[in-house]
Amino acid sequence: MIALILSHFVLAACAAPLVRRLGRYAFAVLALPPAATTVWAVSEWDVTESGRAVTWSWEWIGTYDVSVALRLDALAELMVLLAAGVGMLVLLYCVSYFGDDAPQLASFAGNLLAFAGAMLALVLADDLITLYVFWELTTVFSYLLIGYSSEHKKNRRSALQALTVTTLGGLAMLVGFLIIGEAADTYRISEILADPPETTLALSVAVVLVLCGALSKSAIWPFSLWLPNAMAAPTPVSAYLHAAAMVKAGVYLIARLAPAFADVPVWRPVVLVLGTATMILGGWRALRLNDLKLVLAYGTVSQLGFLTVLAGAGNRDAALAAAAMILGHALFKAALFLVVGIVDHSAGTRDLRKLSGLARSTPYVCAVAVLAAASMAALPPLLGFAAKEAAFHALLHGDIVDRWVLAGTVVGSVLTVAYTLRFVWGAFARKPGVADTPVHPVGAAILAPPAVLAVAGLVLGPGVGWTDHLFAAYADAFPAPAHPFHLALWHGFGTVLLLSAVTWAGGALLFAGRAAVTRISRRVAWPTADSVFGHLLLGLERLALQITGFVQRGSLSGYLAITLAVMLAGQLAVLAMDRPWEGAVAPRVWDVPLQGAVAVLTCGAALSCLTVSRRMKAVVLAGLTGYGAALLFVVQGAPDLALTQFCVETVSMIVFVLVLRRMPVRFEESIGTWRRALRIPVALGAAATIGVSVWAAGAARIAEPAGAAMVEEVAHHGLKDVVATILVDLRAWDTLGESAVLAAAAIGVTSLIYLHRRSETSLSREELRGETAWAMSAHRLSGLPQGDDTAPERSWLAAGSTLAPEHRSVVFEVVGRLLFHPILVLSLYLLFCAENMPGGGFVAGLVAGLGLITRYLAGGRFELAEAAPLQPGLFTGLGLFVSTAVALGGLAEGTVLHAWTYHGRLPVFGDYHLSTSVLFDFGVYLLVLGVVLDIVRALGAKVDRQIERAAGALAPATGPGTGTGTGEPNR
Repeated sequence: MIALILSHFVLAACAAPLVRRLGRYAFAVLALPPAATTVWAVSEWDVTESGRAVTWSWEWIGTYDVSVALRLDALAELMVLLAAGVGMLVLLYCVSYFGDDAPQLASFAGNLLAFAGAMLALVLADDLITLYVFWELTTVFSYLLIGYSSEHKKNRRSALQALTVTTLGGLAMLVGFLIIGEAADTYRISEILADPPETTLALSVAVVLVLCGALSKSAIWPFSLWLPNAMAAPTPVSAYLHAAAMVKAGVYLIARLAPAFADVPVWRPVVLVLGTATMILGGWRALRLNDLKLVLAYGTVSQLGFLTVLAGAGNRDAALAAAAMILGHALFKAALFLVVGIVDHSAGTRDLRKLSGLARSTPYVCAVAVLAAASMAALPPLLGFAAKEAAFHALLHGDIVDRWVLAGTVVGSVLTVAYTLRFVWGAFARKPGVADTPVHPVGAAILAPPAVLAVAGLVLGPGVGWTDHLFAAYADAFPAPAHPFHLALWHGFGTVLLLSAVTWAGGALLFAGRAAVTRISRRVAWPTADSVFGHLLLGLERLALQITGFVQRGSLSGYLAITLAVMLAGQLAVLAMDRPWEGAVAPRVWDVPLQGAVAVLTCGAALSCLTVSRRMKAVVLAGLTGYGAALLFVVQGAPDLALTQFCVETVSMIVFVLVLRRMPVRFEESIGTWRRALRIPVALGAAATIGVSVWAAGAARIAEPAGAAMVEEVAHHGLKDVVATILVDLRAWDTLGESAVLAAAAIGVTSLIYLHRRSETSLSREELRGETAWAMSAHRLSGLPQGDDTAPERSWLAAGSTLAPEHRSVVFEVVGRLLFHPILVLSLYLLFCAENMPGGGFVAGLVAGLGLITRYLAGGRFELAEAAPLQPGLFTGLGLFVSTAVALGGLAEGTVLHAWTYHGRLPVFGDYHLSTSVLFDFGVYLLVLGVVLDIVRALGAKVDRQIERAAGALAPATGPGTGTGTGEPNR
């Protein structure tokens, strides 16, 4: 199973070279994975028909019971045959549908095959989380396929609308999955179905959330607006995604979960009411449309409502009818969509008012369309008739609610017959007053796929009994009735056949009075779902603007106050409701009195920040609070944490100082007395609440602390530094994720700072390169602009002479030069000793960054370019690459630390061992170093450049020959 799924994605990735070499015939090659999947599914028919299942699972993270599980049972067998079989035919259809000059053909082909793989994995998933992942993949690929012709606004809007509706439903469904998984104590679908969790309020909410995802995916009202608009996509997309595959995903999920949750009180009202309403509304809308594709689109919405009713009815016979109807609908609706594509290609239009006489000019196309349409109208002896008979029988012999639903489905079936006749008449009939439409010849290759689907519906009508055992294997998951229904083409005369006759007669009458029906429909038409969606978006945008204007007032302190107030309210509500302090042990004030002294000084520095008006003083006081926290770590006996905290605070303060060079000395925001009186209590209350919450969390511990086990595990491997081992082994994936976030944040900040560089058209190419302060990285500093003649000669720093004399400090230059290399050696020591001493890649990278910052502060941006001649992005990217590679390499072993270890001996250093944890930490080291360099470049060298340019602009006012004051010559 997994090989078949992966083959779809692998070959989809090769779509571009295949299309370049083979053109449109690449679709035939891309049809191989769905073809192989179809053959495999047919070979497993006997297994699934007998009620057994083919399973496959791969345990990913055994500790957390996370695995990828696949399962082929009777229902999955049906869906696999549809997803793979129809997908294969659609890909073959694309060979004739597209021309070699079609734009973006490679991306379309790859996305279509990748969608087929995602759909296949979705219906085979036996894990709720796995199902959700592939559920969202189908959403993403459908977005790309609907927006294929992205140069058209309609396609972009339709794709975005489909993405918005289905993604919101998918997010709600994910929450429901999480609740169900926790309630059942497993996320394995087969286990949940075998032992459903007890019905509670939480479970009822979860069921509603899951239904939101299923109904939005299958375009059930009120989520049906996106499907008709998705007809902007090419015909193969409509035939596959919107007839056989994607829209069936919601129906499949309802059918999959119905055996376990159909008895939950909220299930049947939601499914039956919305499904019946969708069937009627979609069919009524289809009666007044003139685009053949839209007629089928609203017909699809109507049929999906019918399928939802059957799949969610919650009884054995309805489930049997749902399986038969899923198969029948996929066969006739996909065939009809493909026929519309042929008509559009040959006649150049889909407007039924302009089409005339196609039955004579394209008789084979007409025959295929009539065959598929007869199945849609449930005429014997086609599969649609057998499935509709089974559906009417199940609802007729159900409870009183089912009988009311039966009345709605009969009305919907009347509409189905009416719009089916409208489609056939509009596409192929000769209309009075309309000249015969000229058409291009239709080749056998493009007609073959819809013909195969239509003939399959004809063959499976009399042969529907062949599928009875397979569909019954799924339906038997429900309680068996006294007289179980069996699929057959003919069940004799009775009420069910009478209802079918009523639908045929009623549909024919509606079609005969189509002119009056159209007038009435347009006269009593309510606003379209699309217009409602547009007005909702407009109203949401206006509301967002109002809220943004009220909240976003440009005050950083105001934003912080709002954030703290929301956090404070939430935490106080939790504390008041849960009362976690009841029964808790009273906290100790301190372990040693020195902790109390440091805490008092730290709190004093924090409180002093409330009254200062100068920015520099506020930065220093805020930094003191960080140093105070580091001192608490020292007193508590956590030197590794203290070392990291000291480095972080030092780098942070330097960055603040660099930024403050371009900001006013004092805070410019005028704060009234009442606003200050409000903010101070909020800040103090937030601090107190956090303190109480931390104490309550610690005092509420009921299990044994995990620290002892971690110490024992680390000692078992001959290591001593527990914190470093946790970061690079036990929680290495967390560290990797945090590193990626750090890199992304640094890149985002520097990108914003350098964003305006494109508009600086007055600068030359060389000057623009100099903006990075790394323009000197490829050669020595011999070409640097020299300073004033009175400047001291360069003796300690490589770029010292580039500074103006008043900006130089010989003492600082000497200290910077003497400390630079020892700091780098110290950083390497901290990197390699992390397994047994305080250190690690993070703090080592910060220490190395401090060494480079020292060079920059002493010699300016050119000195920094000489000290670190490579681009910061190289360090960041290389570090992230190394850490990711090591993490993936150790994935097979379930760990990063002991995936690989090498022991050796060096002449001077003695015994050593090198493990993947060191390599992982080395990646973190490079990443942090790159981030620090990027920040210094952006907030240091970039600001220097701005200051120099401003000084250069003022220089002419002082007379010719006057320097810029920065050591650079006049420009």
